[in-house]
Amino acid sequence: QVRLVETGGGSVEAGGSLRLSCTATDYYSYCMGWFRQAPGKEREWVASADGAGTRALADFAQGRFALSKDPSGKALYLQMNSLTPDDTAMYYCAADCLTARDARTKSDFNFWGQGTQVTVSS
Repeated sequence: QVRLVETGGGSVEAGGSLRLSCTATDYYSYCMGWFRQAPGKEREWVASADGAGTRALADFAQGRFALSKDPSGKALYLQMNSLTPDDTAMYYCAADCLTARDARTKSDFNFWGQGTQVTVSS
């Protein structure tokens, strides 16, 4: 059973930063990613990374978020800066995609974490 555990969520004021971590228990995933889901909205893709060093970020994350992947393939990190209230959402880690270049939708991933809440106040 693959288990993904997200940590690092919390409450911050607009302009603040948070660093999310995702750890895979006893599982190596070549390709991993982050999604988020705000109340009443669809889950949307945030970022993907793979073992070849490819990193991909959604347009809203460009210039504010940075993605890093542990070489072991068991951890993924999302550094989020200049946060705004629009970034408020549950953030989910996902694993077992093929390549970061092509992993953009929920169906591209096979395993999911339980999520960590990010709340940004104005």
